[in-house]
Amino acid sequence: MGKFAASLLCAAALLAGAAGTAVARPRICLVLSGGGARGLAHVGVLKVLEQLRVPVDCVAGTSMGAVVGGLYASGMTPGAIERAMRSVDWQEAFRDAPPRRDLAFRRKQDDRNFLVRLPLGLKHGAFLLPKGLIQGQKLQETLRRLTLPYDHMASFDALPTPFRAVATDLETGKAVILDQGDLAVAMRASMSAPGVFAPVDSGGRLLVDGGLAENLPIGVARAMGADVLIVVDVQFPLQSRSHLKSALAISDQMLAILVRRDSDRQKATLGPSDVLIQPDLGETGSTDFSVVAQTIGLGAQAALAVRAKLSGLALSPAAYRRYAQRRERAPAAAPVIRFVRVDASSRPYARTIEATMHSLIGRPLDAAAVGARITELYGLGLFETVDYRLVSEGTGAARREGIEVRARRKSWGPNYVRFGLNLQDDFQGNSQYNAAARFLVTEINDLGAEWSTDLQIGSNPKVFSEFYQPLSARRRWFVAPSGRVEVRDLRLYSKDVAIADFREREAEADLDLGRELGNWGEVRVGVHRINGNTRVRFGDPTLVDQKFNNGQLFFKWSYDRLDSVDFPRAGQTYSLQWTGDRTGLGSAQPIDRVAADWLMARSRGRDTLLLWSSAGATVRGSIKPTSIQDFYTLGGFLNLSGLAAGSLDGPNFAIVRSAYLRKIGHGGAGLLEFPAYLGVSVEAGNVWQRRGQISYGGAHKDIALFLGLDTLLGPLYVGGGYDTRGLSAYYLFLGRTF
Repeated sequence: MGKFAASLLCAAALLAGAAGTAVARPRICLVLSGGGARGLAHVGVLKVLEQLRVPVDCVAGTSMGAVVGGLYASGMTPGAIERAMRSVDWQEAFRDAPPRRDLAFRRKQDDRNFLVRLPLGLKHGAFLLPKGLIQGQKLQETLRRLTLPYDHMASFDALPTPFRAVATDLETGKAVILDQGDLAVAMRASMSAPGVFAPVDSGGRLLVDGGLAENLPIGVARAMGADVLIVVDVQFPLQSRSHLKSALAISDQMLAILVRRDSDRQKATLGPSDVLIQPDLGETGSTDFSVVAQTIGLGAQAALAVRAKLSGLALSPAAYRRYAQRRERAPAAAPVIRFVRVDASSRPYARTIEATMHSLIGRPLDAAAVGARITELYGLGLFETVDYRLVSEGTGAARREGIEVRARRKSWGPNYVRFGLNLQDDFQGNSQYNAAARFLVTEINDLGAEWSTDLQIGSNPKVFSEFYQPLSARRRWFVAPSGRVEVRDLRLYSKDVAIADFREREAEADLDLGRELGNWGEVRVGVHRINGNTRVRFGDPTLVDQKFNNGQLFFKWSYDRLDSVDFPRAGQTYSLQWTGDRTGLGSAQPIDRVAADWLMARSRGRDTLLLWSSAGATVRGSIKPTSIQDFYTLGGFLNLSGLAAGSLDGPNFAIVRSAYLRKIGHGGAGLLEFPAYLGVSVEAGNVWQRRGQISYGGAHKDIALFLGLDTLLGPLYVGGGYDTRGLSAYYLFLGRTF
């Protein structure tokens, strides 16, 4: 037995010696470069690493490499990251303004009046511009949703996989290594391309894209204790001389040269045990998110090309399962939200924010519900960014979970100016040209009062001013007193020939009370007081009232879920309005009128079908033949396109339209520099003296063919119309039609 025991002791000693001399596996760090949309190839590389059972012990990334790397470090699997990347609407994520469907109803109405889409800031008589073409709100919301459990960390080493993101200090130009704090903010800062994305203000520094300082953070990974590096470089391609034909192309080439020079310096430090993967992405641009699946696939191909070297780093199936289990996001019960608060710099908006978020209190955390409220706040049009994070108060049994909202006012606000143009020419001597500006003063008080003033010069001079006062922080009920002075042409026609032309001047004072119905609708009631006079330019002066006074009550219900008022592709809009002239308010006689309008858009691919109808009727009393300022009018582009604009007038009208648009351009050179559409519309309608006369048989039937361009100044149309009664008209039109 003694010899047997001795043998066992000897064997144990040999085994212990063998274990003591075993070499621990190397610490593997993944380095992911910047490259915009090209960085989606990183996802393909991660999928191959998972397939080959290659572990990743730390990640360092820049720009899109920081986004993909940060998601992986947070515990997401390569498959989950791919699904997230495919599900993101990248055009929307990289768009500054929220989609029109997310705007507050009041902001939707701004689009109907002013064509130029970019509102400028106005301060001390000087115009202010945003710090970036894109504020990155949608991208921030997406990153927040994907990384919500990691919104405040003492160190990114505590993530399932330790992580570093690289940004650039805009003031010093030096690289900033982000190793703690808010994971979503770190990723967002790392990819803030200057001039495109607004900088991120974090820790007292203005941070922009890390690619300017260190696009391939090999040194950062070495500092994390890496023994072996897997480096993925999706470097920007250099363009040939034939492509360098513009200042923008030359600037892009200069940036690519500088980025490549630093990346080449970093790659020169790689050792024989390191793995370099350089996906062949061809000429895929940094903003080309239309080929997500293809770009991910090319990344996978590049990783498989170095499979032999990667396989040397692989774990056994059992060891890799243990590694994957350590990285898994532990499913945690959603905390119940007990309070909502704002951070110190958002105090001016506390009442609005708390009222909007209040319905979340007492309910389990639902990222989608929180995101919807954040989108609602952003849709008010006041903020550059709106973000949130989970916070807690108290300890032990008294601990409560809540949400802290961080809203940043637009850096070019709170006063804005917006410009608009409108022109209409029928190539027969009838033309109208107007230029307008809207001045908007916001944040007048903590309930969100606004004062807007429109000034218009040209054929139709106008001054309009409205004070809009919400009655609660939720901004549902409001009062809106306003005043308007306007001059316009009134033209009378007989058989499509002008027989008289008058210049009318109106002054109007209104007091409206209303309620917004979410962001999709509004109800208004109020009192209007109008007086005016007319001046004859040619024709019989007895055909119109020389002076008139009207006092009216009105009710209007509006619904608007169109995705665009320029060239709508989806959604509906409709309105119903009643107007009642009353002698007690100054009108000559009681008259009741009702008007309605409905438009629906449906699209498939490049094709869009629009159905549009409008009608108005005098249901009580009668309008004098000389009160033409109160008549409904038809004629003009998409309003019986074969007739001259405004050539039909009467106390009752109805028109239906069906239009088909085919998108033929999406950007490029020459004519199709802007999105372009070919369209055809079929229209039927007329005006009638009595409601009982309204019929399809008595309607004009018209058809129009047109080319539409979605320009920076608004929708521009060139086209012509034909009326079955033998009339025709041609148009050059800049302005709203739908």
